[in-house]
Amino acid sequence: MNIFVPKEVNFIINTFYKNNYEAYMVGGCVRDSILGVTPKDYDLTTSAKPETTILLFNKTIPTGLKHGTITILINNNPYEVTTFRTDGSYLDNRRPSSVNFVTDIKDDLSRRDFTINALAYNEIAGLIDYFNGVNDINNKLIRCVGDADKRFKEDALRMLRAIRFSCQLSFDIEISTLNAIKKNYLLISNISKERIRDELCKILISPNPSKGIKLLQETNLLEVILPDINSLVGFSSKCSNHNRNVFSHTLKVIDNTNDNLILRLSALFHDVGKINTLTPLNNGSFYGFPGHCLEGSIMAKKILSNLRFDNNTIEIVCKLIEYHLVLNVDTMPTKYEVKKLLNSVGKDNMPLLFALQRADIKSLNNPEPFLKKVSYTESLANEIIKNKEPLIVKDLDITGKDLISILGIKPGKLIGEILNHLLEKVLENPDLNSKESLLKLGKLFIDNN
Repeated sequence: MNIFVPKEVNFIINTFYKNNYEAYMVGGCVRDSILGVTPKDYDLTTSAKPETTILLFNKTIPTGLKHGTITILINNNPYEVTTFRTDGSYLDNRRPSSVNFVTDIKDDLSRRDFTINALAYNEIAGLIDYFNGVNDINNKLIRCVGDADKRFKEDALRMLRAIRFSCQLSFDIEISTLNAIKKNYLLISNISKERIRDELCKILISPNPSKGIKLLQETNLLEVILPDINSLVGFSSKCSNHNRNVFSHTLKVIDNTNDNLILRLSALFHDVGKINTLTPLNNGSFYGFPGHCLEGSIMAKKILSNLRFDNNTIEIVCKLIEYHLVLNVDTMPTKYEVKKLLNSVGKDNMPLLFALQRADIKSLNNPEPFLKKVSYTESLANEIIKNKEPLIVKDLDITGKDLISILGIKPGKLIGEILNHLLEKVLENPDLNSKESLLKLGKLFIDNN
């Protein structure tokens, strides 16, 4: 088996061997190399104690000294090196209460999560595979090292990692491992929101995002980490344009998007507001969801905040959800309406909005009229942006300072009200965007109010 070892990694390994210590590439970098994928980073493990590692190399950072991890810097490139270890008892389903440094690589590999990650390699000893990881790679299986029930009780995040690897690698989860997830799913509530968020993001941007969400639902993890999405399972849309239940529709929309995280988060939550807005129409044979976009935006903000997403991501996702719906396909939007949309969503976010709309529409029974409206709106938006027509208050040929100095208005809330009023006028007629015209309109606004 031909596994490429980068020059700097080889230097680290050889340095240990020259000083009578073992060292190996370990984990994901070995797995990826076997799969023919270039590793994103290289982790190493050694029989040397952390203090020894520090002495052997010129530039090191004690990133996790307590757990035996030292970062070695070679040409400013970081390489994490961890001493062979076994873990003490796990008291909180998250992390070991202690670690014990050992000298046998097999002991170290036996504590790892999955067989495909319990692999080590160097050019001296070759491939170390005590748990048939290569066989599982060849059979495209995610299998725990040893007792799956024990592995998940040690660190409940491994349940999400199993699903994430299944999505990233297009592997299946071996049946006893899958059953252990179903048995232990409630333990995920012991894991921090940040760690759950990070795994969810990796699932969403994987090549198989809907598979991941479906696995979360089948293993009951979804009802713990995303109960609002889980509530959509089996919830029928009962509307005339598509017959899937809302959960199945959501999975389809996710698959219709590219691997942009904000776009896939928006797809995941785009219809979450439907369950709170179901309303009978006409004689009750069809139903609608009036206000579900705004309701979904409000719900998504709470969910994403709870998962500790950053404010910028939350803001953009919620905007996309609020404006994702395409209606009234018999009429095309006016230039003013598209400007209002650009003002609300932001011109930089419009490609994401159109992508979300198309992903949603392609899941409908009759998508063509809706797709035509999106294309028309996109074309008009691009024209407005190309022509640099004013869209926000900053684009006005007047500032709050002008209103204060020229019209004699005192600083305060009124300044913002006047500027927003002037923007509305300019959105309707961009020819009004001159200081002279805006001062006249501003004075008129003050006189009338």
